[in-house]
Amino acid sequence: MRSRPKKKRTSQKKRRTKSTTTKAGIKTSCWARTDLGLKRELNEDSYLADSNISLFIVADGMGGHAGGNIASKMSVDIIRKRVRAARKAGILFSKDAIDNESPAILKMLEESIKDASAEIFAKSDRQPELAGMGTTVTMMLTHGKRAYVAHVGDSRLYRLRDGKLEQITEDHSLVNEQVKAGFITSEEAQHSRFRNIITRSVGFESEVNADTQSLVMKKADIFLICSDGLTGMVEDEEIRTTIEKTRLSQAPSRLVDLANRAGGEDNVTVVVLRYGDGEHDKRASKSRKKKQNTRKTARKRTRTGAKRKK
Repeated sequence: MRSRPKKKRTSQKKRRTKSTTTKAGIKTSCWARTDLGLKRELNEDSYLADSNISLFIVADGMGGHAGGNIASKMSVDIIRKRVRAARKAGILFSKDAIDNESPAILKMLEESIKDASAEIFAKSDRQPELAGMGTTVTMMLTHGKRAYVAHVGDSRLYRLRDGKLEQITEDHSLVNEQVKAGFITSEEAQHSRFRNIITRSVGFESEVNADTQSLVMKKADIFLICSDGLTGMVEDEEIRTTIEKTRLSQAPSRLVDLANRAGGEDNVTVVVLRYGDGEHDKRASKSRKKKQNTRKTARKRTRTGAKRKK
């Protein structure tokens, strides 16, 4: 994630997950894509979009060569197993955990990240060539109309609601600390040479504390989980307009393409979720048709004008 080896051909992986219907009777759909970028030899990002257990994760590995790739994959696998076991037991996922925030679910997510950190650190301790490997983890677990979130590092979770894109997670990064302290502005942070330095990661140390929270989802909410390969290259406003004007099944590809057109300096992974029906896609389709009609009208006027000149 952090090293910058020679440029190689871009590889892509695209996935459309199955839709799932929550206990609240509202469908949740998800689409995802990960991409090597233009400057990396290895994709150290990993992601999970598992509609069977309603768990969605982006992990951005670091450590160079195989280390970052191993750390990100380990974190996803360990967390998925922990959540799957909790789902199977069923004790945590009551109706009350839909209507009210469940501290037990938040604790389970935090402990799953702690488990991942301990196992990754232990592996790097056993294998000196993997020393220093670690990963970010940003995950969202849905239960009915409630989303449970756990986060470490600078991968991000956004929510698009009523035309407003809001960053839900807070970056654990040096530049974010500088912004909070008033040393630099948000605009300066975007272009800082220290923007890739994170202050908290999974696996770099044996123990790590995760930020956790829960959100009540509203019908038509759209969520974006992504690595900094996207946010380091594309401004939030461009991300918002791209999602709003694009059919959601195509949004991950469009966002990855934007990051690559801006330079593709890092691996980029994008997971997009929609809570509710397809009204967004209907609006995006109408917007595209309106643009197409405008172009057709403009072409007709141009041809008519050319004929008149003759």
